[in-house]
Amino acid sequence: MDGPGDGDTRRQGRRPVTVSTIKAPPIYIAFVIQFVLCVIAAGVIFFLFDLVAAYSILLGGFISIVPNGYFAWKAFRFRGARNTPLIVKSFYAGETGKLIMTGVLFALVFAGIKPLNELAVILSFIFTIAVGLVATGWIYSSWKQWNK
Repeated sequence: MDGPGDGDTRRQGRRPVTVSTIKAPPIYIAFVIQFVLCVIAAGVIFFLFDLVAAYSILLGGFISIVPNGYFAWKAFRFRGARNTPLIVKSFYAGETGKLIMTGVLFALVFAGIKPLNELAVILSFIFTIAVGLVATGWIYSSWKQWNK
């Protein structure tokens, strides 16, 4: 398999150090869980309140999910001890990009979407982060058991 996350450094213009046999954790599952719960929450809010609150919930969730997805993509591109410098560089680039994307997305939503339920956006953002933390912990513990 040739591509991001396979431990190969050819895409960065460097000679391949080694192809790591370490498997990446299935972190995409956390994003699926976040997305599904965000859509369910928006549906419930739509029936209990209104459309503005529902799409505000969706926007807050996406403001969390999209930058975190970017970070995960950057952070898990490389594996193996010999790729440590590339791993560290990818983590810094991923975190920087995530923070910039989060700020830009919040600014775009708050400045460009009217009407908007600001409280719903912020609470959904926080809820989605919490769901991601719990899901990631659950996935990691399950992944460790599968790979014994």
